Amino acid sequence: MKLNVVPAAAGAQWVRAGIRTFFRRPIALTGLFFMFMAALSLVAIVPVIGGIVALVLVPAFTVGLMDATRAADAGRFPLPGILFVAFHKGKAHARAMLWVGAFYALAVLCVVGVSALIDGGQFAQMYVGGGGGLSAERMEDPRFLTALWVATLLYLPVSLAFWYAPALVHWYGVTPAKSLFFSVVAVLRNARAFLVYGLLWTALSLGVGLLMMLVLLMSTSSSDIGLATMAMFPLSVLLAAMFFSSLWFTFLGSFQPDDDALIDTPTT
Repeated sequence: MKLNVVPAAAGAQWVRAGIRTFFRRPIALTGLFFMFMAALSLVAIVPVIGGIVALVLVPAFTVGLMDATRAADAGRFPLPGILFVAFHKGKAHARAMLWVGAFYALAVLCVVGVSALIDGGQFAQMYVGGGGGLSAERMEDPRFLTALWVATLLYLPVSLAFWYAPALVHWYGVTPAKSLFFSVVAVLRNARAFLVYGLLWTALSLGVGLLMMLVLLMSTSSSDIGLATMAMFPLSVLLAAMFFSSLWFTFLGSFQPDDDALIDTPTT
C-alpha cells in the first residue's frame, strides 16, 4: 500500500460519497448501524467488565460498517453477518483486531480517568451511561465544563490514532502498533481534507438540530411538540449512519493498494 496525499476538496467528496452510498441501501445500512449500537449496549450492561469489552469491540465493529459500505458501493446487499467480518479471517487476524480494541479501550479509559480528576467523575459517569445526561445544573458547573473540554481535547489524538488503525489491520495486515502510527501520519498528511470533512459533518449536524428547533418553536400544540421531539431521534440515527458510511471513503481515498486485492476481496 501507499499513502495518498489528497487535496482539501477530497473531504467534501468523502462526505458526498458516504451520503450517496447510504441512500443506495438505506434500510440495510441503518439496520447495521442499529445492530452496531445494540450489540455494544448489550455488552456494556454486563457488570464490571461490560463497558471495557464494549470499547474493545468498537474497532472491529467499525470495520464491519466500513465493509458494509464497501459492499453497498459495489452494488451488493450487506447482510447482517458483515458486522462481524473482522473475526472471519482466522484466529491470528481476530487477535490482532482485539489488540487494536484493547489499545482503544485503554486510551479512552485514560481520557475518562483524567476528566474524573477534574470534576469528581461527573463526566465519566455520564460517558458510561450511569450518571444521567446533560442537565442545566451540569452545564453551569465550571468543573464539569472543564472536564468536558479536557476530555474532548485529549480524545483528539486518540481519534487520529484509531481513525484508520482497524482498517489497516483488517485489509492490509498491518500490525496493531504500526497501524496506530500509520493512522496518525495519514490523517495529519491529509489534514486539509479532514478539516473540510469535519466542518461539513458539523454543519450537517447543526443544520438538522436547528431545523428541529425551528419545528419545535413553530409547534402550537403539545402533540406537535411531541411528534417533533420523537422525530429528532431517527434523524440523529440516520445522520450517524451516513457518517459511518463515509468512513470507508476516507480510507479508500487515503491509501492505495499495491494490487487489486482490496477491491476483489469477497464480502460476507
